[in-house]
Amino acid sequence: MQVFNFAESNSVLNQYVSEIRDVAVQTDRLRFRRNIERIGELMAYEMSKHLSYSVKQVQTPLGIAESSTPDDQLVVGTVFRAGLPLHTGFLNVFDQADNAFVSAYRYYKDKECRELDVHIEYIATPDLTGKTLLLVDPMLATGESMELAYRAFQTKGTPKRLMIACVIASSEGVAHLQKAFPGDDVMLWCAAIDPHLNERKYIVPGLGDAGDLAFGGKL
Repeated sequence: MQVFNFAESNSVLNQYVSEIRDVAVQTDRLRFRRNIERIGELMAYEMSKHLSYSVKQVQTPLGIAESSTPDDQLVVGTVFRAGLPLHTGFLNVFDQADNAFVSAYRYYKDKECRELDVHIEYIATPDLTGKTLLLVDPMLATGESMELAYRAFQTKGTPKRLMIACVIASSEGVAHLQKAFPGDDVMLWCAAIDPHLNERKYIVPGLGDAGDLAFGGKL
């Protein structure tokens, strides 16, 4: 797997990441969602450089213009509910893409909240056969949710290419995906990679619960 860490270079994307981490800014849900969306837009632009292109002719009012445009049949897939703002950012850029959604949630198998499992509940997707799947989710903690989401999507067809994007990843989550998807045919983009997970499998320093920060708490 090829891994791209945007935090290793200077761009305005780092400003948006710093704001979604900042407890003083996180109280503004609208700004939190919009910053996640803007991160998605910038990541989508960078990822677009790795698509397949060909030159096509366009009729203008005065003649014929040539333009090199993508050939990939794109599907933007995400995990409910935290992934929705990032999904929107990608869809703002890839506005002709199809869309796929999966419901996956984490639960603890022990009272100490140390043994974590992930449950897949719902899938809505077009046929993915031969498509380029952009699998986007803001948080990559253990990596298990992302892998299970992809396996669930695979039941609806095997994509030609898989490109993964997250906002905050843990080193452990990145390592998990590298093991799950060996080789250079799968690409992973991260806005930032944090060093470790705590005992409850939350990314540290991370930013907290992205779904709650975007949409409010839950029972």
